[in-house]
Amino acid sequence: MPSVAVAQIQTRTIEQCAGDSTARLLDWYEENARQLPWRVAPVSRRPGERPDPYRVWLSEIMLQQTRVATVIPYFERFVARWPDIASLAAADEAEVMSAWAGLGYYSRARSLKRCAEIIAGQHGGRFPCDLAKLQTLPGIGPYTAAAIAAIAFDEPAAAIDGNVERVLSRVHAIAEPIAIARPKIRKLAQALVDAKRPGDFAQAMMDLGATVCTPKSPDCPNCPWQAECAAFLRDEPEKYPIGTTKPAKPMRRGAAFIAIEASGAVLLERRPPSGLLGGMAGPPTTDWSARRDGAIGADAAPFTADWRLCGTVRHVFTHFALELEVWRCETQRSPGVGQWWAAADRLESEALPSLMRKAIQLALAIGGNSGYARPPKNGKRADV
Repeated sequence: MPSVAVAQIQTRTIEQCAGDSTARLLDWYEENARQLPWRVAPVSRRPGERPDPYRVWLSEIMLQQTRVATVIPYFERFVARWPDIASLAAADEAEVMSAWAGLGYYSRARSLKRCAEIIAGQHGGRFPCDLAKLQTLPGIGPYTAAAIAAIAFDEPAAAIDGNVERVLSRVHAIAEPIAIARPKIRKLAQALVDAKRPGDFAQAMMDLGATVCTPKSPDCPNCPWQAECAAFLRDEPEKYPIGTTKPAKPMRRGAAFIAIEASGAVLLERRPPSGLLGGMAGPPTTDWSARRDGAIGADAAPFTADWRLCGTVRHVFTHFALELEVWRCETQRSPGVGQWWAAADRLESEALPSLMRKAIQLALAIGGNSGYARPPKNGKRADV
């Protein structure tokens, strides 16, 4: 049976939730805002410093499906090399993909480049501040558009990601599964947006979800909304959001074939432009299928050679997990169409996805090559 306090919270109107709650959140943000290389801190915004829309956009694209700690060094290298939209638009796409290698979700990098070209060529180098116009640009969906509009242009847009959904589901003890509750959450979030400081509000919500109202073991004692949080008052914050358990990802299997020249060079090729890892460099591979009927085998190799099985690497994509057999051979054959020999001391500079880099590392380590990889434990590499 809910307590009187919980019942009162559940019956408050959206308008009644807004003013004091937003003020407390912004006060908390003033004291606890994370220092991030793309962010203008509240203390700097007060005298008039404005966020750079280019840096806001770049950070939001990089942060899709990727942790902040991982993004920071990539972001800093990117802006050092391409400090504005014009320089990124003029960049060589292969160089952009190379700089992105390791971040994953490579379609983001291709969309990033296309978006930069459109803004430079069709918008005079300026980002539109309108939500609808932002969403017409490659790689910018509803959340990213709202985040850019709010943070870069102080538009009163509610940027709703998983963090925001989790926070508001707990504050209001929303009993519906998250997929059903999203319209309600959007209405709640929009009512809370501070009209004078929408950018700070958006970033405060991000920080609250990322550092306090975390999925596991939320830090409720340090939450500015503790006193009005229905989930906290029920002593069950981790119950919410409802229905967020993710089903197990299906497993696919494939093989990578690492051909090595006497000099230590590795045979690479350019993957097809579409699909996962499209346009990226890597060793020849099979297709990735759901078959589970034993080893794929050297018969699937791109050419006949003395192929030796080195082990497997595993990787998790958005919709499936992948187990990739790694085969190795030594050969002096000439590269085929679209292939090239990458010298051992140049492998680090190739635009290799982390999956392909792990496969090559395993093959070189098992074969005793030095300087590129440490031998994996038990002949296997697991995705981190």
